[in-house]
Amino acid sequence: MTYKNVELTKKDGIAWITINRPQALNALNSQTLSELTSIVTDLEKDTKSKVAVLKGAGDKAFIAGADIKEMHNMNMLQAREFAQHGHALINTIRSSRIPYIAMIHGFALGGGCELMMACDITIGSKSAKLGQPEINLGISPGFGGTQNLPRLVGRAKAKELLLTGDIISAEEAYRIGLLCQLVDDEQLEETTEKLAKKIAGKSSVQTNFIKALVNKGADIDMSTASDMEIAYFSSGFSTDDQKEGMAAFLEKRKPEFKGQ
Repeated sequence: MTYKNVELTKKDGIAWITINRPQALNALNSQTLSELTSIVTDLEKDTKSKVAVLKGAGDKAFIAGADIKEMHNMNMLQAREFAQHGHALINTIRSSRIPYIAMIHGFALGGGCELMMACDITIGSKSAKLGQPEINLGISPGFGGTQNLPRLVGRAKAKELLLTGDIISAEEAYRIGLLCQLVDDEQLEETTEKLAKKIAGKSSVQTNFIKALVNKGADIDMSTASDMEIAYFSSGFSTDDQKEGMAAFLEKRKPEFKGQ
């Protein structure tokens, strides 16, 4: 399928997803949301893709936010549909079997920050700027910002950012846990690719299990989460990857996982 606002390339088990609207700082409009949703949904069927990287085209922004030109004249029903579309995309990424890495440069604001938070690992360049400035537009976040930000940085810090609309530096985002890694601008893509290749070389059965365990376990009680971990752990012993991984360890060689 041909996309207008998003590019998809695949290499070495990595799916590179690029939001390609640099003239609009990669802002998320309805068409871009539809294209992203189509891509992440199709990737679930592609067993050769082990990791996905989300990035923005150009040198100014990851995603500067949702498209204000499109939102400006929305009525309440249209705004609801737009927010539902954004949430559906984010939920698809969060529930995906594939680990997602967000590669952040320039602006990651509003919907861009929310899409970043849906990813499993976030790597940012030192020049990046992040925030949820929706309040400055007379609205509140609509793609999960009020729910995901407190889960990542704590309620008090999240409220401060949401209520002020302040845009913070990459260093501050890293300090509060919004970014997992912080690197020099010129090292961003190399660092991201290196990490993606490292994860792609693991058992895709277990990367799926681990992602699901962390995401599901965070929202349930410890006893239920522990039982879930035991179930996933034990079921791993029915896989070829478990046999290969342990045999490789005992034989002092690199394992060759097949995702089975």
